[in-house]
Amino acid sequence: MILSKNLRSGYIQDDVEQYVYDLLPERDAVVSEIEAYAAEHDVPIIGPAVARMLALFVQVSGAKRIFEMGSAIGYSTIWLARAAGPKGKVIYTDGDPEKAKRAKEYFRRAGVAKRIEVRVGDALELVKKAAGKFDLIFNDVNKSQYPAALRAGLPKVRRGGLFITDNTLWSGKAARPAALEDADTHGIQEFNRVVYATKELYPVLIPLRDGVTVCQKL
Repeated sequence: MILSKNLRSGYIQDDVEQYVYDLLPERDAVVSEIEAYAAEHDVPIIGPAVARMLALFVQVSGAKRIFEMGSAIGYSTIWLARAAGPKGKVIYTDGDPEKAKRAKEYFRRAGVAKRIEVRVGDALELVKKAAGKFDLIFNDVNKSQYPAALRAGLPKVRRGGLFITDNTLWSGKAARPAALEDADTHGIQEFNRVVYATKELYPVLIPLRDGVTVCQKL
């Protein structure tokens, strides 16, 4: 697999990163098409290595009710829906109607449309308004919003559930002093600090691709 800029971590040696991706099984036609479209049009996706890990967390936790904050063209949504199984329910959210339209077509072709509810708008407001609690929330909104996303999403996670966040190393920039105007890096750094300081969370930051923080709500 040839790695696009989006799939490279920025802090892992290139040969090691290539090795990790070369180990992965080939994806089906729809998922492969989304990967190609994302690479060509510079649309951020989590990529197959992180997607497999995300799917594994869904499977081992038994998550059936899932909320995704920031879903773009639906790449991670498909992995979540497939992992949750036919009785699972995934809520897709994104602020761009065109991305949502493209995602819905991918869902149909991937055979998971009945498991996914598409909501267009601000993910933080949508999760606040969502009824009930969720087994798993996947957070991938704008990085400057990460602290606010945690405040909005955490109350909606059931006890024992998972709050998973992508891009928490941010090409390694999270580990270095950030420029005053770099709101994205500051947002990620504050998010990382808060989750490790929050007593109701058990967080682990996994340095796969761009960094993934997995928190269990205690």
